[in-house]
Amino acid sequence: MNAIEITDLTKQYGDVTAVSELSIAIEQGEVFGFLGPNGAGKSTTINMLLDFVRPTSGSATVLGYDTQTETDQISKRVGILPEGYDIYERLTGRKHLEFAIRTKDADDDPDELLARVGLDQADADRPAGGYSKGMRQRLATGMALVGDPELLIMDEPSTGLDPTGIREMQELVQAESERGTTVFFSSHILEHVEAVCDRIGILNQGELIALDTLEGLRESLGDGATMTITVSDPPKAAAETVDAITGVTDVTATGRQLEASVTDPRSKATVITELDALGVTITDVRIDETSLESLFAALVAEDGTVGAGIETQPQYAEVPSEVSQ
Repeated sequence: MNAIEITDLTKQYGDVTAVSELSIAIEQGEVFGFLGPNGAGKSTTINMLLDFVRPTSGSATVLGYDTQTETDQISKRVGILPEGYDIYERLTGRKHLEFAIRTKDADDDPDELLARVGLDQADADRPAGGYSKGMRQRLATGMALVGDPELLIMDEPSTGLDPTGIREMQELVQAESERGTTVFFSSHILEHVEAVCDRIGILNQGELIALDTLEGLRESLGDGATMTITVSDPPKAAAETVDAITGVTDVTATGRQLEASVTDPRSKATVITELDALGVTITDVRIDETSLESLFAALVAEDGTVGAGIETQPQYAEVPSEVSQ
């Protein structure tokens, strides 16, 4: 059984198609990155998975349950970290977690959850209104983890975080994956997706335009890596030799450095052996793999950086203004 199965899912608002015939299967235990520019339809898709928005056509299952007819079974097994979540500023971090535990009728230990998301006891016992953005994010994540969900859905989890907060979020996602939790998160922050995901789906203007591992995307686009080789002598002859190798393009020689784009991973070793056979002394080799940012730019046209589909705000319940002590 897949954790999520989406089949021809479509959402229209009048004449505008927010999501168009989307089909994805996400395996249990997978960390899946749902990538796309703002307005691409990512949050609309999540809202349909959680039955906050009904699709115009198509279907989806979460953990084997139909998203439109078996929502109660889904909600017990899924943790949600929404975009635009809010906290009650006068409530302590611990009280937030206790509220979430009661709401989900779970038996979690608040102290264990606090430790799991990296909040210490002193922070847990003071009002959350004084928390930093990163601390608020960890608290919201702790609430999402109540009930030890089989699936964790995160909508733009890195928004507003500084580099330290982003790194902490990446570590938390990796830790949850190691526990066996399936993680599905949408993001437009490419570095976050590149760091933690097993597979990536790229949505643009409501349509799925790519679905693969990062290495698979590199291979399918023919955009592999840049090799920078430092040699002991000026590399003019070396450049001619490397330029003739299949799978190597755009060879340039500057000073004692030779730079080339390698579109076939097997050609990296060939470059080294051919230069050695030529009698060239290699003093340094650097290989820079093509970044997700470059792959994304190759897939999404400049005029598609803002999708035409309507991206509705997630319709999640907020923490009430008063919670019983």
